[in-house]
Amino acid sequence: MTGPALFLLLAGLGAIAWVSARARAMRLQTVARATGRRDAVHSLPGYHGWYVALWAIVPAVLFLAVWSNIAPGLVTQAVLADPAAQSLPADDFSRSAILGEARAIATGAQAGAFNPLSQGLVEPYRAAISKYGLAGAVLAIVLAFAGGAYAFTRVRPDFRARTRVERLVMATLLIASLIAIVTTVGIVASLLWESFRFFSMVNPLDFLFGTKWSPQSAAMGYGNKDAFGAVPLFWGTIFIGAIIAMVVAIPLGLMSAIYLTQYAQPVVRKWMKPTLEMLAGVPTVVYGYFAALTIAPALRDFAVTIGIHGASSESALAAGLVMGVMIIPFVSSMADDSIAAVPQSMRDGSLAMGATTSETIRKVLIPAALPGVVGGVLLAVSRAIGETMIVVMAAGLAANLTLNPFASVTTVTTQIVQLLTGDQEFDSAKTLAAFALGLVLFIVTLLLNIVALRVVKKYREAYE
Repeated sequence: MTGPALFLLLAGLGAIAWVSARARAMRLQTVARATGRRDAVHSLPGYHGWYVALWAIVPAVLFLAVWSNIAPGLVTQAVLADPAAQSLPADDFSRSAILGEARAIATGAQAGAFNPLSQGLVEPYRAAISKYGLAGAVLAIVLAFAGGAYAFTRVRPDFRARTRVERLVMATLLIASLIAIVTTVGIVASLLWESFRFFSMVNPLDFLFGTKWSPQSAAMGYGNKDAFGAVPLFWGTIFIGAIIAMVVAIPLGLMSAIYLTQYAQPVVRKWMKPTLEMLAGVPTVVYGYFAALTIAPALRDFAVTIGIHGASSESALAAGLVMGVMIIPFVSSMADDSIAAVPQSMRDGSLAMGATTSETIRKVLIPAALPGVVGGVLLAVSRAIGETMIVVMAAGLAANLTLNPFASVTTVTTQIVQLLTGDQEFDSAKTLAAFALGLVLFIVTLLLNIVALRVVKKYREAYE
């Protein structure tokens, strides 16, 4: 029995269990009320149905999850015990390759065999897979029936089914939240450990304050002292993500929010706001192609026209402009919500004092909404400094410490991608530098998000 069919069968058994238990609970509760035992009824019939359905489904699903990890080993042992496997080579690598090819053919993942020995093991594999697949399906169905029958016997008017179901729901929510926490802790722990290994090879001061970034020279044996100065990477990240992109995103995003909240007709706002927010859903690789093929050549030609020679076709300005357009929805959405949250009485009071609409916006609405706008800008900055594809495709890979927007620069995320691309040795400073860069980027992004959330929280408390 295939996996989807088995899960559909278990779902069907769960539905039958739910209907049966609910009907039994309704019948027993009706009898209890008719005999004057209303206090004995604890839970609604639906809770009884969910209790029995969960007992029918959850144990079987957990068993299948465990069985899916045990069955491949049992299948391999059964194949190795077959007479056709006696001619396999003693070398573990060759044997694993032959067994893997035979398994792929048996499961339909591969059409033919490159090794003649693999073809002889296809039928034993099919037989073993069928045998243990059927065994797992039968045991899961038996477990579903057993769990459902056990729970069905506990259905009675005074049974606290609601408490049991709600505890299971709470446990599920707790596990879901713990997964996120454990994942975050694991990410931080891996970054800290690998960064510690890197800093045992490279002086942290040289990394944080050095101005020369050349990890390839370190990999070629020229030493680590002057190869891992990350200041050009930090400057490129700030130059593109926090300066050029923000110069584009903040005015356009703020003016868009002001127009949509104060001047646009409801029909115009209905269409313009979703259209503006669609920019946030465009894949960054599309922005990267647009920057590399359209914006960057146009900026290079413009620089040559105004007399700037040596302008690169991969420039910080091209990446920053497109990145700024990409994060306009972040700034606009936060500013829109912040301006709309300003109490109507403040608008009416300003207008009643004789102020024009533009004066009300400049002197009342924007100052009142400023904390929320600042929070949106900080969140947009954290999004911009973590961008990779646009920088890779439009800004280049040169670690230059320059103020020239028409020059090629690189960022932290771009170098992380470059350092971890291809076959790498994780005992060299060149590869471990990616984790140190990731740790710095993680700390900066975390601090920006903390500040932004605190600013937004303080703003919300002011008008709630």
